[in-house]
Amino acid sequence: MTTVAAHSDAHDHSEHGEHKSNSYYVKVALILAGLTALETSTYWIDFGPLFMPALLTMMTVKFLMVVSLFMHLKFDNKIFSYLFYSGLILALLVYIAALATFQFFGAS
Repeated sequence: MTTVAAHSDAHDHSEHGEHKSNSYYVKVALILAGLTALETSTYWIDFGPLFMPALLTMMTVKFLMVVSLFMHLKFDNKIFSYLFYSGLILALLVYIAALATFQFFGAS
């Protein structure tokens, strides 16, 4: 029975790469909190014409960090990565097209 448990533990580690320490996840959480603080600061600080590109960039970075690190997509089959990334690209394109339809980018 012990050999089966040892074999299954070895399989789990090799399949998902190394396990990260708690400090690694705390650093990632702090980066995400900093990005969220920057996003909310756009309410009080005028970013001018960089407002929307900055928000879209921060949103994309946060999405990629959460999906790849906390959802462990980085360690899964590549097809799941392609599905998530293609969904992200589609969502960005639809959002930008919707904003362009409402003439958001031309408004000042």
